[in-house]
This record gives sequence, structure tokens and C-alpha cells, in this order.
Amino acid sequence: MSGALLIAGTTSDAGKSMVVAGLCRLLARKGIAVAPFKAQNMSNNSAVTVEGGEIGRAQAMQARAAGLSPSVRFNPILLKPGSDRTSQLVVRGHVAGSVSAGDYFKHRDMLAAVVSDELRSLQADFDAVICEGAGSPAEINLRATDLANMGLARAANLPVVLVGDIDRGGLLAHLFGTVAILAPEDQALIAGFVVNKFRGDPALLAPGLVQLEHLTGRPTYGVVPFDDGFWLDAEDSVSVQAHRVVGQPQQPIGEQWLRVAAIRLPRISNSTDVEALACEPGVLVRWVTDPADLPDADVVVIPGSKATVADLTWLRDRGLADGIAAHARSGRPVLGICGGFQMLCRRIDDAVESGAGGVGGLGLLDADIVFAPEKTLRRHAAPLYGYEIHHGQVSRSVDDDWLGVGLRRDAVYGTHWHGLFDNDDVRRRWLADAAAAAGRHGFVVADDVDVSARRDAQLDLMADLLAAHTDIDAILGLLETPPPQRPTIVTSV
Repeated sequence: MSGALLIAGTTSDAGKSMVVAGLCRLLARKGIAVAPFKAQNMSNNSAVTVEGGEIGRAQAMQARAAGLSPSVRFNPILLKPGSDRTSQLVVRGHVAGSVSAGDYFKHRDMLAAVVSDELRSLQADFDAVICEGAGSPAEINLRATDLANMGLARAANLPVVLVGDIDRGGLLAHLFGTVAILAPEDQALIAGFVVNKFRGDPALLAPGLVQLEHLTGRPTYGVVPFDDGFWLDAEDSVSVQAHRVVGQPQQPIGEQWLRVAAIRLPRISNSTDVEALACEPGVLVRWVTDPADLPDADVVVIPGSKATVADLTWLRDRGLADGIAAHARSGRPVLGICGGFQMLCRRIDDAVESGAGGVGGLGLLDADIVFAPEKTLRRHAAPLYGYEIHHGQVSRSVDDDWLGVGLRRDAVYGTHWHGLFDNDDVRRRWLADAAAAAGRHGFVVADDVDVSARRDAQLDLMADLLAAHTDIDAILGLLETPPPQRPTIVTSV
């Protein structure tokens, strides 16, 4: 087997990231050397690679599915939105400037060369490369600068499997319309479809899929059932916005719940940090944006941000800053992670990210932050796992050291480390301390939750679902032959 294929989606959050991960896990189980690839990602959820670079967290998750360490090769271009109009451009793991949608076209040729080089390199080193598209290929207004969808497929002559989320409704129209709106040369590469997140009786859907094949000349390779077990390692903020409660809360072991209010910042980054807490029985993690949600919380978490100063202003404008301060004064725990940690400090000097200069922080930690021009990108593997992605540096502090990973003042904690609570012992000790500080003496911490195993179990689940509910031989067969010749859908204007 040798080759590559592209998994595209009718929409964002259609499930293409997990389909790619599932295919990588299936191939790895067969002993086939497989790598994931996303030419261009737009996400503030990122991870640090073995080279000391930065890629989308979804590609790190897909690398795990393939039995690989995360590498910049798997996501050579990452766009990290800092505002509605501009994004930080990360090329091969390192910041290459900022771009707006309007001037992105100027960079296309250079970025296209990067993408082409990386894909060819992966194809030379691996038996199979499973590529993931970005957003939807139906965004024909962006076709001229497209590097991740049909632009990639055309450049590398890749067969494309189109994944659609039927749980949202309108799927058959999405699948047909996505193909029909493409140029004939792009349509020719769409090999077939996968229906994702299906609930109900497949027999009721079958006639529609027969008609869809008649209309498009393309088969549906399978119908993957809905499973609410997929919530770890969400690709971007879509899932954060859609679901107020994180994960699947489990009944407490003791007599009381521990209620965690995670602030849903406008420019949130690495929202996945709270997922490890949500894996614990009796821990209820909710995304909140209103100060009215804070009084009944036991713990407040301020996650990372791609725009620390702007999101700090938002906290104040929303009244959340006062609510967080009142929470801390009551002795209940407050945790800040990366940008959230910086907000907790007394002063922030930012001439890099926002250009705002010196601004006052929340003052819940007696420390100061100075933004450095060079971004810190660091992985930690022993004795604790974690990674750092930040410009802000602690320039002064009189607070206590916290585990060698951050600062602590009473029940206020701050760290630049992402993934810290994936360390089971650290998470258990902190939850026990947090519950005691919050007066939740009836909360009992489980002693058997393994977050790393939970992440692997999710990858295995996706692989199992694909194996059971799709024509996996037909999908993987696309790796061995040129894209099948499919008919063009002709539409009249």
C-alpha cells in the first residue's frame, strides 16, 4: 500500500478530524506506517512537537492514533486567530507573522510550496498519508487561496472522501450541494461519502443514499452511528460553544459534586485543558460567560487566550472580573492556565501581542508578566507531562512556587503549562485540595481515572466504528489507485 487520500467535510465539526484519527488507528493496527496531514489548520488549540514547534492539537491527536509523536510535518501551516480579522501565521511550527484574510493571497505561493514539500516527504517516508481538509470545500469564495481542500487534492491528485454530519439536518443536500458547486476538475476527485453521527434506523436513510448515488454517481461508503463518547480533544471552539457542560458527567463517589466554572473567553485557546477535570466522577465542568454563573461554582478556571489583554478587558466589561475576585476572597479556588494565569497577575506589560504596553491584571497573584518577542514552545515529559506555548514571562513574583510548574497564593493557582491535569496524581491532589478549600468535604476523588487511557479509548472507538459501519476496504483501496473517475454534476444558472 502506498498513497494518500483526503478526508473533507461538508461543514466544520462534521467529524473529519476523528475520521482521520480512526483511519490512522486502523492502519496502525494493521502494522502499516501511516501519518496524518493537515496542510493548513485554523485553531487556537495547539500542541508542541518533538522539534519544538507548534501544530494544531487535532493533528497531535491523530499522530497519537498512528503511534507517532507530534511533528510539524503533520500540520505545516497553522493560523491562530487573534481577532475577527487577523491571525498569527505559524509555518513549520514557528511564528512567521500576522495575516489578514485580505492579504493571505500574497503568501499563497510560498505556503503552497511548503505544503507540497511536506506532503511529498511524508509520502516518501510512510506507507499511507491520511489528509484532513479544513472547513468545507464548498467555500468557493476561498478557492483561489485554498491549500487544504480541493487545492491540495488537485495539486497532489488525491481522492477525496466527503464526510457529513447528519445530526445537524439537511445532510443529503449538503453532500449533493458540496459536489455540485465545485468546478468539474474538483468534482472529479470526490470519490464518495461517509455519513457521520447518525441516530435511528439506517433503513430509513437507505433510500436517500440510493437516490444520492443516482444523482451524483458516487457511493456512500458507510453510515457511522452517533456516539456521545467523542468529546475529548475537540478541534476548535465550535464544540465549546455548542455544549455548556463538558463531557459526560458521572455520579460522584462521595456525597457531593465539585462544580467547576470554566470561563468561555472570546479568544480562548487550548480549551481542552479542562477535559481532564471532566473525566473525574463527581466533577461537573461548565463553560460560562455570565457573572451570574459564578456564585454557585466551587472552582473557577480561566483558560488560555490568544489575546490575553483583550480577553482581560472582556472579563471586566462582562462583570466576570469582579465575580472572580469575589470568588477568590471567599477562599474558593481559582485556577489560571497560560493566558488565564497572566490575567491573575498584578501587572501585564504587553508590547508584543496587543501592543497595549502596561495594563493592570486582576491582582489575585502578586506577580508581573512581561511579553517577550520570542514565543516559548516547550514540551515536558518527566517527571510531569505538559507543554508550554506563550509569549508572556513571569518577571517578578513573591508568591509560593506551585509544584515547580507555576505560582500559588492561598487557593489561587496559576501555570503556563497545558496538559498539566493529564498527570493523574497531580490532578487528584489538586482536586482534593480544591474541594477542601471550597468546603466540599463530601467530594471524594477517584483513584482509578486514567486520562491518557481515556484518550486512547476514544481513538480505538472511532477505529472500531469505522471498521463496523463503513466499507473500510473500499476507503483504504483509494490509497492504492488514482482517484476513480466520477461523473460531473451539471447545474444551470
